[in-house]
Amino acid sequence: MQIHLSETISTRLRLLAARRRQPVEKIVADRLFTALDDELDSLSSAEQAELRALHYLSDDALRAIAAEQMSDQNQALMAQLMQQNSRRALSQEERDILAALVERGDQLALRKAEAAAILVHRGYQGSAVDLMDPNA
Repeated sequence: MQIHLSETISTRLRLLAARRRQPVEKIVADRLFTALDDELDSLSSAEQAELRALHYLSDDALRAIAAEQMSDQNQALMAQLMQQNSRRALSQEERDILAALVERGDQLALRKAEAAAILVHRGYQGSAVDLMDPNA
């Protein structure tokens, strides 16, 4: 496929490629990959922006995000509240805390999965699941 670009866009792409020490083709492919990611359409615009911003991070930063975990304290609190919820009705405060923890967990899972997918797309060996393993 061949696409004709304006001189302004061509110049910007060449400068970006030089700064990143990557071929122009890779820069274009990465940008199109990000722009055409329709799986993000169901998320809020803030979540979409956050996940799209991951594409501009270094590989080291992405590996750190992919391996990130919820704190032990929050994991324990969430497990405790879920267990209590199966035995009795939670108070409104407990429901709010649990909902916030679940939301944080969901956001973390999305960030981890996107970071791992970007790394795989960039050519890292192994699966996205392997990249998300903090012990790997």
